[in-house]
Amino acid sequence: MMKPTIETYTELTQAYDFFNQKLFNGVLPGCLITLQREKHTVGYFSNGRFANTDGQLTDEIAINPSYFAVTPIVEVMQTLVHEQNHQWQARFGTPGRGRYHNKEWADKMESIGLMPSSTGRPGGAKTGDNMADYAIEGGPFLEACKELLTQSFQLSWYDRFPDERAVINGQNSMAARLENMPDSATRILARDESSQVVVQVRASASPDVELKKPTRVKYTCDCEINIWAKPDIEVRCCACDSLFEAE
Repeated sequence: MMKPTIETYTELTQAYDFFNQKLFNGVLPGCLITLQREKHTVGYFSNGRFANTDGQLTDEIAINPSYFAVTPIVEVMQTLVHEQNHQWQARFGTPGRGRYHNKEWADKMESIGLMPSSTGRPGGAKTGDNMADYAIEGGPFLEACKELLTQSFQLSWYDRFPDERAVINGQNSMAARLENMPDSATRILARDESSQVVVQVRASASPDVELKKPTRVKYTCDCEINIWAKPDIEVRCCACDSLFEAE
């Protein structure tokens, strides 16, 4: 009998424990990992979100499974470590207010080999409300990934119906361009002709078609004001002081 729940969470827990030892010196206390399809979110951390019947608390790290088949596995691991960094700061540092990623968080990210960037690419702001990151060539994160992903590690189960955003993210992923990494780390399953992956993309996107970058993107701030502007800009709302997030 198949046991996809056990397989999926065993693999994610294995990755969590591995990066905890390699990048955080084993100080993270563990957490409850969940799969969540939050809109516009590849993952999130929630401090002390769960409790057991004995009154013990544990944190939550959520990962969006829509990205498993259409982005390189190394980028899924980036999301996990990004959220582990939030957990480290919640336990041992001083988190920024609300969703703000402050300098302490950014410095820790850089020290473990992930460069914080508001655009997910070189040149982006290192702090802000909505932050992505990219792997630093030769940094601790990629060195740890090389070790993990040459140990037959994999994510066995994937979402067959990813949305268009996930596919575009995979097609534009910086992780897919990394050098000196195991093939398993940078391969996108939906493009692997030798695999048995069957993906049906919601909306109009197809993993076999190169999508053109839009000339105008809709951005929304925390107070739900909408603007339309060129991709990869950074604009802050004067009303709520949050950055406009691209949809």
